[in-house]
Amino acid sequence: MAEALGQSEVFLEFQERLSRVALVNRPVLLIGERGTGKELAASRLHFLSSRWKGPLVALNCSALTPSLIESELFGYEKGAFTGAERRRTGRFEAANGGSLFLDEIGTIPIEVQEKILRVVEYGTFERVGSSDSIEVDVRIIAATNSDLVALAAEGRFKQDLLDRLSFEVLFLPPLRERKGDILLLANHFAGRMAFELGREEVPQFSSEATAALESYSWPGNVRELKNVVERAAYRSDSSLITDIVFDPFHAPHVGHRIPKQEVPTVETDTASIDNLLDRPIKEAVRELEVLLLKKALRETKYHQRKAAQVLGLTYHQLRGLYRKYIKEIE
Repeated sequence: MAEALGQSEVFLEFQERLSRVALVNRPVLLIGERGTGKELAASRLHFLSSRWKGPLVALNCSALTPSLIESELFGYEKGAFTGAERRRTGRFEAANGGSLFLDEIGTIPIEVQEKILRVVEYGTFERVGSSDSIEVDVRIIAATNSDLVALAAEGRFKQDLLDRLSFEVLFLPPLRERKGDILLLANHFAGRMAFELGREEVPQFSSEATAALESYSWPGNVRELKNVVERAAYRSDSSLITDIVFDPFHAPHVGHRIPKQEVPTVETDTASIDNLLDRPIKEAVRELEVLLLKKALRETKYHQRKAAQVLGLTYHQLRGLYRKYIKEIE
């Protein structure tokens, strides 16, 4: 789980807005990239609210099939469907008097959104297979990394439900925008890993390692930083951490592998690009990516970090392309 630790202006501003809305008994929508700590933010919202003595129930909506989400949220009666051998209460009943955290709410089917809207508006619902209304007092905290406004415009998310859930919308800042927090978090994670390993010395980062951490774009945000730093601390033979590995799947020898086939000339590349105009678009895009990747690797003598800069990509993005087209490149 991401850590609620930071001193940057954007992070402190987010925490201030979170603390303020926590006291208001209304739905809150959390929007953020993966790894920014949406579940942790939901937990803080709950425990800073007047509902802190009540339950905090969480459900990752993307982890369930559409047919299971309704019964998971609202429960079901015995005999409601094949396999329903007894009555089961759902997450709304379990969260009564507290908060219900719905992660990845954009994946919920429209028909289930209708029932959620009714709970938000009237505080009642029926279990699957029952016509009896059940009253609950639940505060909904929803989270997503999807564009719900766009989904609503496409008819894939109910506009009425979006209006009700967005009493307050909190945007979790990505790590790349939290200037000054990267090293603070890195030292925290490294120290905790050293403690876990039974090491007495406090880990420190070399200037090169520090520069690498601060210049990286962190697409996986705090969760990725935690993994990278803990791996570096665990692999280090001393308290000074000098080696930072962002991609654990990178085989050291791959970046220096000599292509088996003859390297095409620039003229061949140009001719190949001209021929792409007669190809289906998916096939053309694939071939163009392979050509540009080969050209960048050739120009940088197969130094992948430099090739990423040539192509305007992060190292992580280039590694993804390399793995995707490794057979064509070799």
